[in-house]
Amino acid sequence: MNQIAEIDNQLSHRHLDLDPGGYFIIYLERDAGLICAKHFTNVINEQGLAVDPETGKVIPAKGKVQRTHETLYTGRTAKELCVKIFEETQPCPVTMLDHAAYLGREFMRAEMALINGEEYVQD
Repeated sequence: MNQIAEIDNQLSHRHLDLDPGGYFIIYLERDAGLICAKHFTNVINEQGLAVDPETGKVIPAKGKVQRTHETLYTGRTAKELCVKIFEETQPCPVTMLDHAAYLGREFMRAEMALINGEEYVQD
């Protein structure tokens, strides 16, 4: 089990290109039994950094940022949320396959935390 956790930890620190379609903040609404995903748009600058399309300022990876989300997606399961985002929304807000795979993994983690009453923190 420790070996699996170490592999996952190492992979979490690799370089990722940012999706020009935007990014998601994922959280749980326990009382409603929902997995929530706020979608934010962005622009990727020449340095590969996400920039707020309204202000032109770089969006920091850590810390609080006051921005308004474009869309709020909710689902009771990871599958329901994936169907809403990837199948029912046109155009799809996710433009990169690695981003889609990441979201699927995160939605599953969120679903397991919701089912098991555990804390969920987005990776």
